[in-house]
Amino acid sequence: MATPRLRRLIAAASLPLTVAATMAVLPSTANALSSDVVISAVYGGGGNSGAIFKNDFIELANITGAPIDVSTWSIQYASAAGAVFQMTNLSGSIPAHGKYLIQEAAGAGGTTNLPTPDASGSIPMSATSGVVALVTAQIPLVGCGISCSTAPNVKDLIGYGATANVETLAAPGLTNTTANARSGAMTDTDNNSVDFTAGVPKATNTAGTTVSADNPGGPVDPTPGTVRIHDIQGAGRISPIVGQNVTNVPGIVTAVRTTGNARGYWMQDPSADADPLTSEGIFVFMGSTSPTVVSGDSVLASGRVTEFRPAAGSQALTELGGTITTTKLTSGNALPAAIPVAFPDAYTKSGALEAQPLEPSSYVLDWLEIHEGMRVTIAQDTRLVSPVNTEFDELWVTLKPGQNPTPRGGAVYKGYDDPNSGRIMLLALNGAPAANVGSTLAAGSTGVVDYQSFGGYVIQATELGAITEGTLKRQKVLPPKKQGDLSVATYNVENLAFTNPDAKFARLAEAIVTNLGKPDIVALEEIQDNNGATNNGVVAADQTIAKFIAAIVAAGGPTYDWRSINPNDGTDGGEPGGNIRQVFLFNPARVTFVDRPGGDANTAVTVLRERPTSNQIFLSASPGRINPTSTAWNTSRKPLVGEFRYDGDKQLFVIANHFNSKGGDHPLSAAVQPPNRTSEVQRLQQAGEVRDFVQDLVTKSAGRAEVVVLGDLNDYQFSPVLETLTVGGTLLKTLIDTLPADERYSYVFDGNSQVLDHILVSPAIKGYSYGVVHINAEFSDQASDHDPQIVRILTGCNSEPLPTRCLPGSPVVDM
Repeated sequence: MATPRLRRLIAAASLPLTVAATMAVLPSTANALSSDVVISAVYGGGGNSGAIFKNDFIELANITGAPIDVSTWSIQYASAAGAVFQMTNLSGSIPAHGKYLIQEAAGAGGTTNLPTPDASGSIPMSATSGVVALVTAQIPLVGCGISCSTAPNVKDLIGYGATANVETLAAPGLTNTTANARSGAMTDTDNNSVDFTAGVPKATNTAGTTVSADNPGGPVDPTPGTVRIHDIQGAGRISPIVGQNVTNVPGIVTAVRTTGNARGYWMQDPSADADPLTSEGIFVFMGSTSPTVVSGDSVLASGRVTEFRPAAGSQALTELGGTITTTKLTSGNALPAAIPVAFPDAYTKSGALEAQPLEPSSYVLDWLEIHEGMRVTIAQDTRLVSPVNTEFDELWVTLKPGQNPTPRGGAVYKGYDDPNSGRIMLLALNGAPAANVGSTLAAGSTGVVDYQSFGGYVIQATELGAITEGTLKRQKVLPPKKQGDLSVATYNVENLAFTNPDAKFARLAEAIVTNLGKPDIVALEEIQDNNGATNNGVVAADQTIAKFIAAIVAAGGPTYDWRSINPNDGTDGGEPGGNIRQVFLFNPARVTFVDRPGGDANTAVTVLRERPTSNQIFLSASPGRINPTSTAWNTSRKPLVGEFRYDGDKQLFVIANHFNSKGGDHPLSAAVQPPNRTSEVQRLQQAGEVRDFVQDLVTKSAGRAEVVVLGDLNDYQFSPVLETLTVGGTLLKTLIDTLPADERYSYVFDGNSQVLDHILVSPAIKGYSYGVVHINAEFSDQASDHDPQIVRILTGCNSEPLPTRCLPGSPVVDM
């Protein structure tokens, strides 16, 4: 796979901006700035005179994108003057970007219970001054005096009021009706006076339930605040008031999300300002709490202005987060009119986009940014350039039907400078039916513009136009013209394991027999060990392979033999526990595999001559692996090399590959353009290893070696990786380049039909026919996410000039 498939519906959440504090030499400096869990609020006036809440409380916040286990942690409290800490042990975990509530002692007064606490103690906290420490152990703090912020295991500490036991300077002193809350974007500067602000007590638990002392269920303030959505969005990509709390921002709810950990609602101000660069829409993030509002409600929303980045390198989504308070005013209001989507010609400009002015009439990404959170509509019929992903209700369409179309209805990706600017992703909030590439989406799809990882900008569609299915058919290989032609295929079978359903094996087997025409040799990628993703040290895949071969026989195919090398456990990447590897299947009635002992997970195969001056070469081990201990293959699949004999005694070397994935690369919509291709560094090293091995084959055979290099190279035909591997086409020929430009693809990602899988041949292979067999990537119903490829090495092509049938261009696939 090019990119992990479990990647959709990325949870939109509030992430802190990093703030660096410049400090003079002050009394106490904590161990380190806490980058994961911080104390977010303290209140000691519970049950006292004038208090609303019955109990004291301490609130924690997880400022990361993953849950954090606190089951061995504690909260500890000491008086302002004392050095004796009382302790409350914690349990469970804090959800990603979530809160955690510790309830302490109750007083005699108060009228309101806290939300259900996540931990409870009986510590009577001071309403005015005290010290609270978050400790990553359940051992009382002793002997730290007034420097407890630097004591071992102290994650975070707040001293409030008249105490010297602080991080740098004390937080404000409190009263029976005020609490200290970490301000802004939950930043920890290790200065309590900077990090905390006194205000109305509000408490939130891990379920996302919030109770505020200024509105514990009574009347609400129906007065809109002074800040509007366009003030929050501003005329750039980053909000001019990011990190600030805003109160009673008015809007009309336009859509809601009630599932996952990114629940919330979108709202839009129907009274736009005069600046066309300021969006009038915004997402209100509520974490795991489902909103109670519905589309058409007029609301006032209060919260913290945040910029959420779904992934490394992505742009930021401006939203309201933190502790959200929503006041519903009226229901059944008309929604703001949806704006027709109209993309300019260019996709984006170069450089750091967030530092540049918005130019929506020139660049697609700028047009989408100024409509972030707003209702838009696709006013014309469009064409699907990806199959509908029915698991996540996603589809991609093109608004520019003439832009790089494939003959089968997709949009081919031709180069880094041409990402197909007409593409846009729709996520159907009410579900989407299965449909294939080339199908028609009727005009009228309407929703709000959002930004999420991988796909970048997306229309969260509340209304989806009708889809008319096209006539796309799965392809088949044409019959060979001569009996002696040798067929070699590559197929990424997407994490095939013995534990998979029989139906998957049957589908893949049918492809081998019917669509690929029973190839003589098949290089398989992503064959898992016998127990699949179960991570228990098993590395053998014999049961998986035997089950696949049996399925091929049941489908009417030959009884293939096979060769492979088991990897060391947990070393070759892929799904944890799966131990994926490449496997050769071959038809022993058509070819002979030359077995030579010595190949294992750690031994490098080498090229040997029969005699020092001979051009006759052989492998030191067959099957073997190319330099498997090289750092180029760290946590990645090692190439599998095998020697075959065919058509009498002709020698053929086949190298099956699965280079490292594109995981970690920045998306096409990245905040800095062009996007950083971080994963390319390792693939370049891998390409160099394979290139050197092929060069050795060719050199030692005086150019006579017939070599087929194939597999999932996880990179494009125009990439530096392919340039390195082929030495600019002089060492190996990239067969995908022999197809018409609009047919060069084997995979569909984010609406781009692109090349990840390859077959390359050495110059000694003169006559061949080649094709990509489109049976998966364009279809909603897939046996794998990759399309297979096949090359036929044609017989009788050793003379010069080449016979007509040996000339490149002879079709192998029924279009």
